[in-house]
Amino acid sequence: MEPPHSSLSQRIKPNLSMPQIINMSMGFLGIQMAFGLQNGNASRILANLGADVHELSWFWLVAPITGLIVQPIIGHMGDNTWSPLGRRKPYFLIGAILCALGLVLLPNAATVTHLFAANALLLAVLFLAMMDASVNIAMEPFRALVGDMLPKHQGTLGFSVQTILIGIGAVVGSYIPGILTSLGVSNEAPEGFVADNVIYSFYVGASILLLTILYTIFTTKEYSPEEFAAFEDGKEAPQEPSKFTDIFKDFAGIPAQMKNLGAVQFFSWFALFTMWVFTTSALATHHFGLSPEDTHSKAFNNAGDLTGKLFGMYNLWAIPFAFLLTPIAKKIGKKQTHALALLCGGFGLISMYFIKDINLLWISMIGLGFAWASILAMPYAMLIEVIPQRKMGVYMGIFNFFIVIPQIINGLLGGPIVSNIFGNQAIDYIVVGGVCMLIGAVVTMIFVKSEDETPKEIEGEIKQVHF
Repeated sequence: MEPPHSSLSQRIKPNLSMPQIINMSMGFLGIQMAFGLQNGNASRILANLGADVHELSWFWLVAPITGLIVQPIIGHMGDNTWSPLGRRKPYFLIGAILCALGLVLLPNAATVTHLFAANALLLAVLFLAMMDASVNIAMEPFRALVGDMLPKHQGTLGFSVQTILIGIGAVVGSYIPGILTSLGVSNEAPEGFVADNVIYSFYVGASILLLTILYTIFTTKEYSPEEFAAFEDGKEAPQEPSKFTDIFKDFAGIPAQMKNLGAVQFFSWFALFTMWVFTTSALATHHFGLSPEDTHSKAFNNAGDLTGKLFGMYNLWAIPFAFLLTPIAKKIGKKQTHALALLCGGFGLISMYFIKDINLLWISMIGLGFAWASILAMPYAMLIEVIPQRKMGVYMGIFNFFIVIPQIINGLLGGPIVSNIFGNQAIDYIVVGGVCMLIGAVVTMIFVKSEDETPKEIEGEIKQVHF
């Protein structure tokens, strides 16, 4: 895809057509398939390899810690480098290759253990860290790419398209283990090993991840540094060599709106982390009636399959809600839309406690789907309105702090809380997550400032260019 290049005197970015936006976001489908496989199966894999329920949140700390380190660095590098592939695309490619390798290795940790005489659980955590680091390498540039390529008034549309593709990838990734089970692939794991349906699912995810990333690389051409300078009100970017220490200066100078959105992100992602880590255990104990110590039986793995299906459902519901985000935001405002979505998500999580019939849990996923769609789109749509173009990558990376810090805190406290306060009944902690999402809705309404939802462009704006 060739971007609609304009003369360097042009002050605004031209609109992109829907096919162009889809092309530049397609790689997110593969990334989210990998993310969906990890979210739905990582706790199950770690439990199969010997982890206790109170340890699960500690192992999940790998993801936010790697994001905390990797995303600002990748964003800073993307802002200040240029290659024949472009500004962001080299990181797509590197991240995709490493993540695909992690997808192959993670469920095979027990097999690798026999080859290298290592601890299977330790190897699984290392492979999980490899996956998380590489996902972050690939994910951050996709967020920055929307800010790079789209005019600000198309931001909600751009992030909504990403949300739709994320939903499709996550649905496929979440349902693959269950589909393979229905086709006769075993979902039972011998002690110390991972079930075959999970292993083969990760192979499929690795293949699709590589294909979708390559699709974006070959169909999207980024703007050149000179064109970015022209879009920056005709001002050239500073010529001083960039330094990694600039990240700390940028962090100190983040806009007030970004801080307010960060507070909302804290409660939202605390809730999401709770759901991702503890849903399998919550279903096993609260809905299947298993003891917390049962992490190998067929019933436990059925709970794991159900977790994947439920995660697929909320991602499936997120797809139609993503289509609705733009018209709803135009009608009632971006922050009001986000607050409403978080309310729905909070009630969805809490309802899992009261809905005992596993065949009705899809009802809980409706509210979570609305919340997930908004979490992936609305904060970023509001963020790009207040950050400078030449700092798009690093500020997207710094914004990730407000996502990973609540996960780190939750990872440290979640296991002990479930074990010592809730008697290893993880469903009670799921309710805590729902309450946190409700608090996020309140914080949105009180602290996030409203912005002009449909800013007017100057006379003579370039008409939308169709692909």
